[in-house]
Amino acid sequence: MSYADIVEADRRLVILKVLQNSTAYACNEHLLGTLAGSFGHVVTNDRLRTDLAWLVEQGLITLCEVSGVQIATLLQRGLDVAQGRAHVPGVKRPAPGA
Repeated sequence: MSYADIVEADRRLVILKVLQNSTAYACNEHLLGTLAGSFGHVVTNDRLRTDLAWLVEQGLITLCEVSGVQIATLLQRGLDVAQGRAHVPGVKRPAPGA
């Protein structure tokens, strides 16, 4: 696994964890980008949208658009991955107790 793969998998886990801790398990893309930055991931809007689309393809989140802004909502499978009960290649597994 390359450095880029490790960073990508961690960034995707961060997105799921942010959604896990958000009211109604939902968050807009701008806030997701800001919060990813607080966890050490400098992410462009294009990169974030690509990650969000990938998470949709994996059945971990849903996306809807409101006035041109994407809103991500965590699905049960995404919650299972964020909590370490399920594993999806391409998303880092959380540390025990995290």
